[in-house]
Amino acid sequence: MLVADGARADSLFAAMDAGHLPSLARLRAEGSAHTVTSVFPTVTGPAYTPFLMGLHPGRAGVPGIRWWDRARTATRWPWYARSYVGIEALRADTDLTTDHRTLFEYSDRPLGAFTPHGRGLKPDQRIGADLAFGVRMGWTHFRGDLPAWLRLDRELGVRVAERIRRDRPDVAFLAHPGIDKLSHQLGHEAPAVLDAMRTVDLTAARIREDAERAGRWEETEIWVVSDHGHSRVTHHEDLAGVLATWGLGVIAHPWIFTGGRDAAVMVSGNAMAHIYLELGRRERPWWPALRGKWQWLVEHLLARESVDLLMLPRAPGEVEVHGRGRGMALVTRDASGRYGYRTETGDPLGLRAALDASGAVAGFTAGESYDATIGTDHPDSLVQIIALADAPRSGEMLLSAARDWDYRAKYEPIPHVSAHGALHREHMLVPLVMSRPATGVPRRTVDVLPSALRAMGRAVPSGLDGVAFR
Repeated sequence: MLVADGARADSLFAAMDAGHLPSLARLRAEGSAHTVTSVFPTVTGPAYTPFLMGLHPGRAGVPGIRWWDRARTATRWPWYARSYVGIEALRADTDLTTDHRTLFEYSDRPLGAFTPHGRGLKPDQRIGADLAFGVRMGWTHFRGDLPAWLRLDRELGVRVAERIRRDRPDVAFLAHPGIDKLSHQLGHEAPAVLDAMRTVDLTAARIREDAERAGRWEETEIWVVSDHGHSRVTHHEDLAGVLATWGLGVIAHPWIFTGGRDAAVMVSGNAMAHIYLELGRRERPWWPALRGKWQWLVEHLLARESVDLLMLPRAPGEVEVHGRGRGMALVTRDASGRYGYRTETGDPLGLRAALDASGAVAGFTAGESYDATIGTDHPDSLVQIIALADAPRSGEMLLSAARDWDYRAKYEPIPHVSAHGALHREHMLVPLVMSRPATGVPRRTVDVLPSALRAMGRAVPSGLDGVAFR
């Protein structure tokens, strides 16, 4: 499994069609290729939980690349905040739920490289986790050294191919970070991004050539996936700073040590954010208990050009969804797992074609919800919004940024001209290329883990968010 981190489906398939990625094009011709939806938030790390656990990120325990620990059970006094950007990336595995296993824990002989989650890997089964590599990666990241990122990316591919040839693991998982890193700094359409795609293609070619030479190709499968897409950013909103100008004491990274008495602003991607309110509460408050005191904040946020969607979890399985200038609707999931959508003052998710005469839909299965939303600007929105809003570690407000905006105007080592994290289709639609045809219909990245278990001849456990397409 090769993760082309940050690759949009349309961009990757266009490069394949143009002849730039011959190995991936050959896999597609002999197997299959699909456009599937990622998860909300569409950000590296959380968006890997579908591949590795078959779960939405909130349910896996990692609702964002930054989050605030209301329960105060996973983080440290006095700030109770988590960020996987930096040293706390080492905490990513311990934050995962123990109710489900990872792909590596299902495997007898796993191999992982540059994976944000490696639970189940022994030290000698994990490439790119040693101190020397971490220092090199950090130095590359904070300098914004794009040629060094490409060199590191190619090196990872070579090392993984060599280990597969030598050790013959039953599952190998490699994340190629180059597409994402170059897209942030240069834009997702930059020529250098195509060079990063070629690195993924070359890795696939090496693995295949080695397997064919050893007579193992018939028992080998290569899958290429992505965790999120990208879209242009021209405006950066300092969301934490904005709340501070409104008189709130705010916790936000990297300065989480002072000032946070009222709200915690945790940005991911950087086009989404969790806002946590009433930080003294140890149990999560739902929106009806907050409305009287905090309705003014809703109105202020919806007046910002940076906001596309503002989501307010009202109860388990019930979320108010406000679209800037498009009114409010209610998204629900009932006890049987069926989804509904009822317009109240508008249609923020653009589901007009699916609505009945009363302006609602009800009783949709997860598959029907997918079909009803896939052509909109927010594909798979009903399922994704409920999945994140219901997560115990999510905020009391969830923001998805407007196009051309993100929520982090300071402290990025590289000025971003492209970003991700939101529910927009450019972020949500990702590729899935497989060396063999799918027997079912791939819809979501959460379908990858149960399908991988089927391909490995393993039983698929109950309770996963995904459905096997093998």
